[in-house]
Amino acid sequence: MSGGASTVSSRIIKASPEQVYQAFVDRDALLVWLPPGEMTGQFYAFEARTGGGYMMSLFYPESETGHRGKTSEREDKVKVRFIELAPPSRIVEAITFDSDDDAFAGEMTLTITIEPVPDGSELTLRFETLPPGLRPEDNEAGAELSLDQLARHLEKPASST
Repeated sequence: MSGGASTVSSRIIKASPEQVYQAFVDRDALLVWLPPGEMTGQFYAFEARTGGGYMMSLFYPESETGHRGKTSEREDKVKVRFIELAPPSRIVEAITFDSDDDAFAGEMTLTITIEPVPDGSELTLRFETLPPGLRPEDNEAGAELSLDQLARHLEKPASST
């Protein structure tokens, strides 16, 4: 599937490029920050290598009304394949929704770039070839929520023992 809309979201994260990169390839870290807002996540498979990837579901909370999942009423199940892993500056993923709805068919690409800046890292998420059923404004809103959570996850003060 070619064409399709694209979105770009960017944020300064007060963490090193290595820490930001690691948050994208660590299963436990992803569960903490990736599900947007009040959503929760569950992994079915995870392999952090080029050609590997993961399969996971994101679940909408019961309290949210008006959302329709892509896989079932409250679930978005995705398959993510790592096309490129170039630590600590770049990750390219191919993302496919598990859906019976043709509006969500096809593979979208996420290019993650991480650049060092004086205050930490500038993180940019570029989604390309969004399926027609995924409104760009919804994709961007979800990306922004996830970036907020990633910043909170990585910018926590270190605990002293």
